[in-house]
Amino acid sequence: MTSGKTRAYHHGDLRRALIEEGFRAARTGGPDAVTLREVTRAVGVSPNAAYRHFADRGELVRAAAAQAQLALAQAISARLETAPAGLSAHDASVERLRLLGLGYIDFARRERGWFELAFTVHDQTPSDAIVTLDDEVVEPFRLLLDALDAMVAAGALAPERRPHAEWACWSAVHGFADIAVHGPLQWQPPAVVDALAGAVVDAAIAGVRGAPSAASAARSVGAG
Repeated sequence: MTSGKTRAYHHGDLRRALIEEGFRAARTGGPDAVTLREVTRAVGVSPNAAYRHFADRGELVRAAAAQAQLALAQAISARLETAPAGLSAHDASVERLRLLGLGYIDFARRERGWFELAFTVHDQTPSDAIVTLDDEVVEPFRLLLDALDAMVAAGALAPERRPHAEWACWSAVHGFADIAVHGPLQWQPPAVVDALAGAVVDAAIAGVRGAPSAASAARSVGAG
């Protein structure tokens, strides 16, 4: 007899059921919760049944990680929809990059397990320094690339500053997200973390643009 937690699946769709269960388990347990034994138990099949679809646990984790990356991309896209209307193309492109960074951090804080899973695995030899999984550019990284390209097109980022700008942005935002989730900031009030997140994102954008941040600009005005 199977447990009350067993989840039904449609005949012939066991692979999808296992991926979805792995994704579900990771929400609260992170990557470590994605195991063939626990996932097959929850779905209601024997562990051996999983080997018809996955060579090992690593393949299941990769598939679940792809789902987590899509969830992250969807959360970022939803945040991008909150951009104010009526901005110039220049200002809108900068605002989109800002919202992208804040959306990334918000997802990490809200969905810790999925955030940890999202980049647990990736292709070990990505071409052209692009983050890929199964030879596909992962969607959150694609959103970042597109946002930076849009800034160049709108005149908000000099073309000569575009190469590898994604790595400067991602390093700053991911590093802050990790500190907020796993480091000392996890015990700070949400309003404090929100303010710090905004400052980090603004500084990252100013850095890649080679422009003064809002804080440094304010200090310059005060000094004058």
